Amino acid sequence: MKKIGLIVLGVCSQLGFAQANRFIYQVTMKPDSTNRNDIKTELAYLDATPDKSIFYGEKRLQRDSLLERMRQTGGANFDRSQLQNLRSNIDFTVEKDFKNGTKTFATRIARDQYSYDEDRPMEWKILPETAKIGDYKTQKAETKFAGRTWFAWFTTEVPFQDGPYKFSGLPGLIVKVEDSKGDYSFDLKETKKITAPASFDQRGSVVKVKRVVYNQQQERFRKDPTSFSPPPPPGSGNRVGMRVQTNPVQRKEFEQRLKEELEKNNNPIELK
Repeated sequence: MKKIGLIVLGVCSQLGFAQANRFIYQVTMKPDSTNRNDIKTELAYLDATPDKSIFYGEKRLQRDSLLERMRQTGGANFDRSQLQNLRSNIDFTVEKDFKNGTKTFATRIARDQYSYDEDRPMEWKILPETAKIGDYKTQKAETKFAGRTWFAWFTTEVPFQDGPYKFSGLPGLIVKVEDSKGDYSFDLKETKKITAPASFDQRGSVVKVKRVVYNQQQERFRKDPTSFSPPPPPGSGNRVGMRVQTNPVQRKEFEQRLKEELEKNNNPIELK
């Protein structure tokens, strides 16, 4: 009986180790610096194992699931308006590899997928201030990163030295982090066990570049999005072979809407 008990204990330990943890954050954003009342709120997930983690928006997971169902059914009875409802301000992923210390940021610019490894260290100053946030005893820390001053509250009660977005490096899980201007905040709302971290099927090739090159491409896109030949909106054209015939009027309207959206999205999380 003792031997069986040890076997069961070993199996349970393996199952526990095989599981991942999902930390669910509420992300609050003010993307338009000219309209401080325009506040966007979304949920984002941090899936973590002892070896790695991935941070992404909840709508990204829902969108990928919807597209997968569309592919499986061949697009039958597919309502594309559902995709419009899943548009997100968290249109990126951040993967951290704890073994080699890399943080890989990935997103799309128009139709192209880009990724880069973060090359700036995040240096924290741990402060004496403490606070109870939810069920956790936390301590405050400060860092300057990408043009903003950030304040984080971390807990040593959770054995993950990680946090949302690119934030990590504190002696515990980051429960809350916000910038000094109140433009962005990440607040832990829930934790749960999952079988494995989410994985996303990157359709097409990903262009791996240096961060400075990615920033140049992003700036070029903001100044002239039409030069990237973004795809037309759903239903605006007819597919002929591998080409899409687009109504010129609808194309112009789409490009105008894209420019207006970019103008309103003038307060990015990283200012430099």
